[in-house]
Amino acid sequence: MFKHTHPYKPFIQNDTTKLIVGTLPPPRFTTGELLEKDVDFCYGSYYNSLWLFIDEIHGLNLRYDNSQEAIEQRKQFLIKNKIGVCDIVESAEREKIDASDLGMQNIKLRDIIGYLKQYPSIDTLLFTGGNSKNGPEYFFRKHIKGYNMKLELISNEIPRIHKFELPVRLNAVETSSRIIKTVSLTSGSGAANISISRIPLYKQLKSKNPKFNTFDFRVLQYREFF
Repeated sequence: MFKHTHPYKPFIQNDTTKLIVGTLPPPRFTTGELLEKDVDFCYGSYYNSLWLFIDEIHGLNLRYDNSQEAIEQRKQFLIKNKIGVCDIVESAEREKIDASDLGMQNIKLRDIIGYLKQYPSIDTLLFTGGNSKNGPEYFFRKHIKGYNMKLELISNEIPRIHKFELPVRLNAVETSSRIIKTVSLTSGSGAANISISRIPLYKQLKSKNPKFNTFDFRVLQYREFF
């Protein structure tokens, strides 16, 4: 059984307003056996594509290699745009060593609610996937049940948007609440391409422009939130 541990601590600043929440990077990031175009940082897998989308949106001219410069480019973008990263899975076990979310067993979750309390500027969670089993939204729903909270649907259009109330203690006897929005983005993995092809908006845009593809669709979707 392979122990798949998250290689990166949460990347959050005191003024962070948006938090990217995924599951785990591929096992090679745990073992340190990176590919030539991988970056040793959050979402550094060249095949994940999140940074490719962000690069396209902002014209960052990012490096895709194992260099320290590639890491710093990504950190500076996140800091400048008040975006943090805190994947929800701390560790899991796998019988097969791959990056499949469904292959995770004996899963240990991070305390996302604890981080939200620690960093009061955060008002939005960006899930890199929906509510399918072992996806980030799926785990988050399980996580907040332990705090007696639940997600309230705001928009059922893709990407689906929810909100929840986070209790805030004002003093020894008074409490208030803070509204946190969640956005379930279409996953950056290639496995999501089939589901994208079924989305009415994608079909509509594709019919207008045959060259429009799933990468373009994600860029269009992610642009609003990044």
